[in-house]
Amino acid sequence: MTGLTPAWGPASAEGWLDSYLSAAAVLDTLRTYDGPAYDAVVLAGFGEHGPEGVRELVDVPVVDITEAAAHLACLLGRRYGVVTTLDRSCGQIEDSLETAGVARNCAAVVGTGLGVLDLAGDPGRPEAAFLTAAERARDAGAEVLVLGCAGMTGLQRAVGEKLGLPVVDGVAAAVKLAESLVTLDLTTSRAGSHQQPLPKERRWGRRPAR
Repeated sequence: MTGLTPAWGPASAEGWLDSYLSAAAVLDTLRTYDGPAYDAVVLAGFGEHGPEGVRELVDVPVVDITEAAAHLACLLGRRYGVVTTLDRSCGQIEDSLETAGVARNCAAVVGTGLGVLDLAGDPGRPEAAFLTAAERARDAGAEVLVLGCAGMTGLQRAVGEKLGLPVVDGVAAAVKLAESLVTLDLTTSRAGSHQQPLPKERRWGRRPAR
């Protein structure tokens, strides 16, 4: 497995502007990638834009952690709740779930009040904030919880045990789903929505000097 981070874009994605910039940076990174061949792409931005464009761009399965976590959560309970970072991200995540066709099963999207970069600090702080937000999601009817940020990976065991609910880590779910698609020799359909991009001139921004 190879981890890629775009050479340009926001330090973290929190809001519409950051999300669109991140999507363009991810597409540019994949467009110019010249490393070893890969079998699938996992997009590790929860609720972020870009999966549709990536599916047009590459010829391997593309699994977004938002979609992967939500679909897996639907197999574990009737309704799930997403616990994410700042409240400003909740609407964007709700829209992403709607696009993925799994919004009707979502009981609530709840913010912890923590920024993405805050998750890398004191590990006790994210856990406490997640527990408080998770209780709100559970009270709203969630039977399963979803970690609404890749930076929350690692919280699922401790939080799940304290709340008595299954907790889905989107990164782990996406990786396993990607592996399954590769094993089953399945990839994105080219009939209709995700046909390859039309041949035309496309001007990309300059790369920053290193």
